[in-house]
Amino acid sequence: MEGENVVYTLDEALSAMKFGKYQGLVLAYAGLGWISEGMEIMILSFVGSAVKSQWKLSSGEESALSTVVFFGMLVGACSWGIISDKYGRRKCFFSIGAVTSGAGLLSAFSPNYISLVISRCLVGVGLGGGPVYFTWFLEFVPVSYRGTWMVVFSAFWTAGTIFEASLAWIVMKKLNWRWLLAFSSIPSFALLFFYALAPESPRYLCMKGRTIDAHQILEKISLVNRAKLPPGVLVSDDRTAGQKEESSSAHDALSLSVTAKMTRKFKSSSSFFMLFSPKLIWTTLLLWVLFFASAFAYYGVVLLTSKLSSGESKSGSTVLHKEKSNDNSLYVDVFITSLAELPGLLLSAIIVDKIGRKLSMVVMFILACAFLLPLVSHQSGTLTTTLLFGARMCVTGTITIGSIYAPEIYPTSMRNTGYGAADGAGKIGGMVCPLVAVGLVTGCHQMAAVILFEVVIVVAIASVVVSKFETKGKELKDNVDALDP
Repeated sequence: MEGENVVYTLDEALSAMKFGKYQGLVLAYAGLGWISEGMEIMILSFVGSAVKSQWKLSSGEESALSTVVFFGMLVGACSWGIISDKYGRRKCFFSIGAVTSGAGLLSAFSPNYISLVISRCLVGVGLGGGPVYFTWFLEFVPVSYRGTWMVVFSAFWTAGTIFEASLAWIVMKKLNWRWLLAFSSIPSFALLFFYALAPESPRYLCMKGRTIDAHQILEKISLVNRAKLPPGVLVSDDRTAGQKEESSSAHDALSLSVTAKMTRKFKSSSSFFMLFSPKLIWTTLLLWVLFFASAFAYYGVVLLTSKLSSGESKSGSTVLHKEKSNDNSLYVDVFITSLAELPGLLLSAIIVDKIGRKLSMVVMFILACAFLLPLVSHQSGTLTTTLLFGARMCVTGTITIGSIYAPEIYPTSMRNTGYGAADGAGKIGGMVCPLVAVGLVTGCHQMAAVILFEVVIVVAIASVVVSKFETKGKELKDNVDALDP
């Protein structure tokens, strides 16, 4: 009789089966989506100058090619998050892949500037679905492995940027920008090809009350990983307490079930507005500040790298990446600076599960400030490159850990909505940084530019310090009521 009352949660099941081959397959599919985003973002460094030269565009028109992508990502990040929380992670993958691959390929055949701008904006909308891949993989990872494996997942983005730099080096020398756009859409088409193999998130299914479907996926994980599920019956987190307590009245149990379903339905349909509930509004605003500041600092370091390393911090200097597309130095610079992200990811993987998410971000932000501070005055070329390499390494680490921290805070019912909105705030930071900082960096105000980036990083540190949540070693929650600092 007692055995019939034994229950277990999804986190207990994942922990019992550990990280195995099944999660490796999930990582491969989600990582392909992350590679696609990294490639499509990095392509902006190579296509703009080539298109400007061919179509005789102004500097403003060239900049718009990048701006519309970030705008599309802002729209996509918020939209795909809401859709995936309401209809499921898996259902989003086909739409995301179709929009990204279709618009990416169409952009290669753009007959004029307007059509190219529209198609690249649509690519941005598709790329805005990146957080869905991130949280989908997150929901398959056991709690004790989560920090390290999410950092490993983030390495796929860096791999995409490095691969794109290598691809551009080959394609732009022998063909043209249209071929580069076409080849860069291949990973998105691959996501469509393997779509049928992607399972739904069992955590999402549990949150929706579909524990039978979730259990079937857990059985597949058990089979592939050659591990046993815990004894008992799978229950969702919000029903665990009720399952463990005997109910003397069948009527009460039925009422509880109906109430739970109504609550889940309301929260699903209003996941965006739940971000501003009394329990989450402060956390939501702090995450927006963190993501905005992190993206602003990241693109600021990229901007400084291109300018200070080449000695272009003088009045009348050119805009970021305006070298001719047939100049090897463009590809070499992008390739090397992208490599700076690898040690940042390695450091993040080492400390994220040891000292926690918040302290890890604070430490790496402080190190980024330390690397940038000497650049308030002119330094030698070697020292400048070293300092910028270190700053990019640290800022990359903070963005990576922040991307783990945000979806861990929000419950399953609104995880992608919350993370997507925060990621959207980051995209705004990416758009604002060039508008604010280009004039400073390319003018005679290197000190002012560096101080601006330092202040932004300090604001990011403050947003982390005052946040009341530390998610290290904690199970993911399925509903807002279960959240605890």
